[in-house]
Amino acid sequence: MNDPFPLSIWERRFENVVEIVPYVTLAASLLISLASPDQPPGGIPRTLALTALALAWIVGTRTLLPATVRRGRVAVTVHFVGILVTAALLAFHDPIFVIYCISGFFLAAHFAPSKWTFAAVAATSFILYGSTLDWSKATIQLIAFYLAIIAVQTVAIGGGSIVGIKIEDRQRIYRKAASDLQTAMEENADLHAQLLTQAHQAGILDERQRMAREIHDTLAQGLAGIITQLRAAQRVEDSGAHVELALNLAQDSLTEARRSVSALQPHQLEDAHLPEAMTTLARGWSQSAGVDLLVEVTGDRVPLSPAIEVTLFRVAQEALTNVAKHAGATRAGLTLSYTGPVVLLDIRDNGTGIHHPNGEGFGLSSMRQRVRGVGGSLEIESTPGEGTAVSATVPALQGDRR
Repeated sequence: MNDPFPLSIWERRFENVVEIVPYVTLAASLLISLASPDQPPGGIPRTLALTALALAWIVGTRTLLPATVRRGRVAVTVHFVGILVTAALLAFHDPIFVIYCISGFFLAAHFAPSKWTFAAVAATSFILYGSTLDWSKATIQLIAFYLAIIAVQTVAIGGGSIVGIKIEDRQRIYRKAASDLQTAMEENADLHAQLLTQAHQAGILDERQRMAREIHDTLAQGLAGIITQLRAAQRVEDSGAHVELALNLAQDSLTEARRSVSALQPHQLEDAHLPEAMTTLARGWSQSAGVDLLVEVTGDRVPLSPAIEVTLFRVAQEALTNVAKHAGATRAGLTLSYTGPVVLLDIRDNGTGIHHPNGEGFGLSSMRQRVRGVGGSLEIESTPGEGTAVSATVPALQGDRR
């Protein structure tokens, strides 16, 4: 699994520096010590022996250990203590090895951020200054001065290490957040493209369904009426009335077809509100179907939005067409009720009823889709032999007065 907070370039470089600092400081101290002309008897062998001990400790407790082991707190502590001990031995043998003691300040970063960082810096400072102090000539003032330096140095170096790590941690979090944000933006862009494609496809499907409903509610119903009238004309000698009705239906169907293509509302609603359009629809339907139709309008009439009026008009049109084609009814009723927040449309007949009122015929599906499209609901109740009742409920969204 990838680290969610990877080290920055600066942190990786600093870790590399920390790994080589003990080698560099130890080598520098050894070279300067060996180059010194003032060597006590047996000084060089002791210097080499102590240096070899320090080098062996660095290699054995750090370099040769696996990365997973040497990052542990115990391994870090053992390595650090050994460095300080060997640095103290070398510094008290030859003060030039205080250079090697400086590596303790770098190694203290392994304890950050914690209180042990300050302890590591303080211990390194004590070894550094303690090995250079001539304790035989030390005074209280001098010791106090050294203690003050150690305290300031501890706070400055230890605090600086902790603050630096805290800042770097925060920057890693910021970098991770920025990376997540970039990823989210890319995913959102892909999702937006998918949504646009789906919306385009849904728009095509909606338009196809709209055209299918309009054709069904206009051309199909008009043609069915024309066929009915022409058949009736074939059965009687005086066919003029039926032919006249067929011509009127044909003219109305042509008009509605043109208006459907242009996505316009029914011509009955062009210059009238819904109650008047319903009355006109009922009059024409009753004359064409030969069925008595009672129209009632209740409540306070208000002008509705065109979408609501078209929906109710088309539902009434489809329901009455079904009555004429399938019900075999002798009486029917249409009630339009304004009840404040909603408008109710009820169409009922005394026909043969519907055996499957929840069926998925195109006419029933068309009515349900229309009503759902404006936030309404449609219910169909029917008992075989006792007629059918279609009830549509839609929100009374008001429109402009004509």
